[in-house]
Amino acid sequence: MPATERSLVVPAFNESARLAAGYERLRPTLEALGDDTEIVMVDDGSSDDTMRVAHQVYGHLEHFRLVQHPHNMGKGTAVRTGMAHARSEKVIVADADMSIHPRHFPDMFSALDRADMAPGSRAVNGHIRYDSVVRTVAGGVFHSIVHHYTKTGVRDTQCGCKGFRLAPGRLLALLGLVNGYTYDVELFYLARQLELVVEPVAVTWDDIGGSTVHFSNATRQLLHDVRNVPRTQYRCPVVELDAGVDLTAVRRAAIETRSSGLVVARNAENALVALARNAAVNAIGLAEALGGSVRTASLEDLRARQLEAV
Repeated sequence: MPATERSLVVPAFNESARLAAGYERLRPTLEALGDDTEIVMVDDGSSDDTMRVAHQVYGHLEHFRLVQHPHNMGKGTAVRTGMAHARSEKVIVADADMSIHPRHFPDMFSALDRADMAPGSRAVNGHIRYDSVVRTVAGGVFHSIVHHYTKTGVRDTQCGCKGFRLAPGRLLALLGLVNGYTYDVELFYLARQLELVVEPVAVTWDDIGGSTVHFSNATRQLLHDVRNVPRTQYRCPVVELDAGVDLTAVRRAAIETRSSGLVVARNAENALVALARNAAVNAIGLAEALGGSVRTASLEDLRARQLEAV
């Protein structure tokens, strides 16, 4: 059983100057939600004092954990790390500055009673108004490009605040490959391919200075990534088991093989235990412990299954 009612994953890269103000925006919502909220902060190889300041600002919280990457690996990787470490059934990923106002978090958690994914949406009447005309026009062009290549109908793919049920969120993390700015686009593409239920939640945001994301500097890579998302053959290693395998047995085998961040995907024919791409050795150990077989699974193999986090 999860140790807490809900989790908040916070990716952070060189955020030492903004963590305290972000926490002050978050604090009233945390107090309203109660003490059973887990916070998993992922320090993505920061070169400043992010780790020290994070402990100063958040360290007094009972369910605060900090995971540190050895070097900067990109926001997509940081989010995937956070999803692997989160333990609650409902998870929100939010930027360290809390620019999407945390007062919307309860609505996002409620939406996860009905949906697999509850992304924040800043769109009003189908449009997002940024702080400048140029940025607003660029955002509209980007949305058109994203829709052309991925066919997603979600207007605000780039909102930095998204809610997930743990198992679908982990499966998206296990499959994801994009580390940079367009990891969000990949999430929505994968969710559509897996037939996940997506329910956007209207949010408000403040354009807080000091962001480490600079859209204009990465335009060429961004367009390259968007174009390649639908061309990618997404696969991950799985252990194939009987459809009725006991989840407790899978958890026990995961502990024995030191495997984490797993997802059991069931249908009437079988159960597939999905693992990270670099976990082939763990997959062999799990198969031996559970009497299963190891193979790779495609999006088609994983589509429209009942998902359970391990």
